Amino acid sequence: MGGLGLTTLGTLIPGSGFLAAGRRRLGLVVLSIAVLLLGFVAWMGLTQRRQLLHLAVDPTQLRFLAVGLLALPMAWAAVVICTHRMVRPLDATGFQRFMGSAFVGLLCLLVASPFAMGARYAYVQSDLINSIFGTEESATTPSVTADNPWGDDNRVNVMLLGGDGGINREGVRTDSVIVASVDTETGDTVLFSLPRNLEEVPFPKDSPLHEAYPDGFTGEDGDQEFMLNAIYRNVPAQNPGILGKTDNEGADALKLGVSGALGIDVDYYVLVNLDGFRELVDAMGGVTVNINEPIPIGGNTDLGVEPEDYLDPGADQHLNGFEALWYSRGRYGLDDYNRMERQRCMIDAIIGQANPTNMLRRYIDIAAATKDILRTDIPKDLLKPFVDLALEVKDAKVRSVVFKYTYDLSSDDPNFFNPGDPDYKWMHHTVTQAIDADSGGKKHHKKKVVEEAEDACAFNPVS
Repeated sequence: MGGLGLTTLGTLIPGSGFLAAGRRRLGLVVLSIAVLLLGFVAWMGLTQRRQLLHLAVDPTQLRFLAVGLLALPMAWAAVVICTHRMVRPLDATGFQRFMGSAFVGLLCLLVASPFAMGARYAYVQSDLINSIFGTEESATTPSVTADNPWGDDNRVNVMLLGGDGGINREGVRTDSVIVASVDTETGDTVLFSLPRNLEEVPFPKDSPLHEAYPDGFTGEDGDQEFMLNAIYRNVPAQNPGILGKTDNEGADALKLGVSGALGIDVDYYVLVNLDGFRELVDAMGGVTVNINEPIPIGGNTDLGVEPEDYLDPGADQHLNGFEALWYSRGRYGLDDYNRMERQRCMIDAIIGQANPTNMLRRYIDIAAATKDILRTDIPKDLLKPFVDLALEVKDAKVRSVVFKYTYDLSSDDPNFFNPGDPDYKWMHHTVTQAIDADSGGKKHHKKKVVEEAEDACAFNPVS
């Protein structure tokens, strides 16, 4: 085998070129190191999935990984260069030496490229975690530690919000409110969807907001200014500083309002800016959903403004960011509950289609979009426990409970629910039923107003 062939072999199997050149001890040392590193990587990939995911949410370890990914190809390149110097012909011409050097340079570039990309991904991920998590002080997060992340509770409740403006902008309206209640042992989850026009939202009695709004979130400025979707904006404007030290008083106020409405403690929130949501979908390369009826693009029912266009019904419709935004927000001629179902379906679709290959290929753009549209009070030191919980949720049972107006004007009908005059005692009972059933407890058979939306995302076109 010629000098270039032995150099190539020494690149693919570090140390083999040294053995071929008679440097047995050096060759065995380098080969042993290479085999150990390869074995370690294979072992981590095949058996330590959880640890790898923990690494992905630890900014400090990610930065060490980035440094290591830059140092390793430098050592590998040194082996390639030394191998070539040992095995190249002594009588090579100047042209042959030039071509050999160019070939070695190409090999070093090929070796370094994937490591450089990995180092970049590690740095970007570290920056993403530092930018989103652990930077916000909250007045409503539970006092827990990484060693005991859920405290004495067997469930963790996370409020998922869709807002109509920038994540750090004042005056955001939260038109999408979903609470994910997760069993911390099994991962079984219940999604509670609340209508944006829920009125007289009560605050917990031990909250200062209960004293400020003893009859629930009500006032004299018009009903629309005292609906659920106005709490985030209006409570801080009406009572600045009432909750004490916090970086997002609107989110804390809404967590307390939703806690009062559902009768459970909301632990954390995640806010997604829906106007920037299209950037995330485009970064992912689009998203595929089922569309069961024409979805309006634009339009305003109250003002009589016709939609610009419609998304056509069909199974497995692949949407770009603009189309996905209107799939999630379109409401002309439809109601809030139809939109709530579609938003839940969009969440399911994004989670289901976030496969590793697609994420890695588009990761830089996805990370940049995520930084611009996401805000949360989940502490950085709880990310590893949340990763462990997410692994449980992935293979667990997920049910959806939607509090939906029944359009039945009979006040004595047990199946009647009106967000303009809600029965919060009944809502608390309904939530308890759903959680008890989710936890394997006895399921009550009392009629329920809520819709348990199991197949809303399947293709079932409206006739």
